[in-house]
Amino acid sequence: MASPRPAPVAVLDWGRTRYRDALAAQEALLAARIAGSAPDTLVLTEHEPVYTVGLRAGAIRNLLLDEAELSRRGIDLVETSRGGDITFHGPGQLIAYPIVSLEPRRDLHAYLRFLEDVLIATTATFGLSADRRPGKTGLWIGSRKVAAIGIAVRRWVTYHGVSLNVDPDLGAFGGIIPCGIPAAEGSVTSLAREQPHSPSLVDARAALVHAFQSAWPAFLAGGSQDK
Repeated sequence: MASPRPAPVAVLDWGRTRYRDALAAQEALLAARIAGSAPDTLVLTEHEPVYTVGLRAGAIRNLLLDEAELSRRGIDLVETSRGGDITFHGPGQLIAYPIVSLEPRRDLHAYLRFLEDVLIATTATFGLSADRRPGKTGLWIGSRKVAAIGIAVRRWVTYHGVSLNVDPDLGAFGGIIPCGIPAAEGSVTSLAREQPHSPSLVDARAALVHAFQSAWPAFLAGGSQDK
């Protein structure tokens, strides 16, 4: 007998948020998902300017600005519970936080590959060929990073997620060593920089939601996401 098809992933659009507020809301939704009182949910948002520091040892050393300069530029600094190094979030960047249960498939490596596949499909919608880069996380167009991934898991429910540079202020990445990657090894780009006609955030949201929802059942079933 075939396994029942998983319920569709719910979608929440939080609009523009401050990172600390969004993190608190994630924690609440995470607790509800663990308790079984909320469904698998894909949260979409866009953050006010913020540098977030992940759990990688020494990540804070990759911040190149002091507190006074952060204040002058109006950029928050938040240490957070996701994996990874330091990165920038700001207007023009699409953030997606899947609060989903991996109980049917306890494989974090496969889940990361799934997120990469979702981002590959999303960028392909706009005529761009992006891919993995050996030894690096996220999604790349050549040596230029267009999307970052940083996740955490609690009792096999995921939180945190991905950021896709649609048309953010790329100059803000100059205040850090993004994801700990020195300039000699790569740079940061956006959909707007890579093509003459940038998609809107609305179009990028729609493409990412479609890619995620289309691939999620196959991932849970152990389908084509293993690579």
